[in-house]
Amino acid sequence: MAIDLNADLGEGFGQWRLTDDDALLEVVTSANVACGFHAGDPSIMRRVTRRAVERGVRIGAQVAYRDLAGFGRRSMDVEPATLRDDVLYQFGALQAMAEAAGGEVSYLKPHGALYNRIVWDEPQAGAVAEAVATVRPGLAVLSLPEGAFARAAAAAGLRVVAEAYPDRGYLADGTLVPRSEPGALVVGAEVVAARSARMALDGLVTALDGSEVELHPESLCLHGDSPGAAATARSVRSTLEAAGVTLRPFV
Repeated sequence: MAIDLNADLGEGFGQWRLTDDDALLEVVTSANVACGFHAGDPSIMRRVTRRAVERGVRIGAQVAYRDLAGFGRRSMDVEPATLRDDVLYQFGALQAMAEAAGGEVSYLKPHGALYNRIVWDEPQAGAVAEAVATVRPGLAVLSLPEGAFARAAAAAGLRVVAEAYPDRGYLADGTLVPRSEPGALVVGAEVVAARSARMALDGLVTALDGSEVELHPESLCLHGDSPGAAATARSVRSTLEAAGVTLRPFV
């Protein structure tokens, strides 16, 4: 079997660097590149897209609320039309950088609070789906397998790619444990790697309450801003390959 491995990259601003982009690009098959609203700036975006093209890694637009101070992890009440245009703006900026590097944006992934909110917020979910369908009909989008955004994206003719998070805790309903609560983060490279293998091979993860959640992901996501992210990513990749799983992009 085969599965994609993605990570959030380009999450810095100016002299500030949070993600070890070069190290992660040696491991992942898809790169979710911050587009400037929660992190990232033009120079970082261009550098990461150039390196991704050099390494044959697919480029994805990691769009977010306009929230540099909160790293895009604060839920916001944004009018759907404004959110639609914000997503269009971010996608266009990254696409320009990708084209300058000789590549293109192959998919889109919401970040942080936006990702979590559009699981249940129908108007915001529709706004993001509308933006993507307007600028690139049929584009792939990464999403939790259930929820408002998955439905809106499918209705808009987009390809919904289910993803799972080996380094995040799960609730029994298949959503992620909020970062403000205990159990939100899974630590330890070996633990994360073992969860990755179970997600890929069995389509299962154990939720915080001990129940089993079915996932069946096409892509696994690792957070580039987590401590030791590059080492964890290498452990995940080696564990998956040892189990007979091929790592390759979903697009």
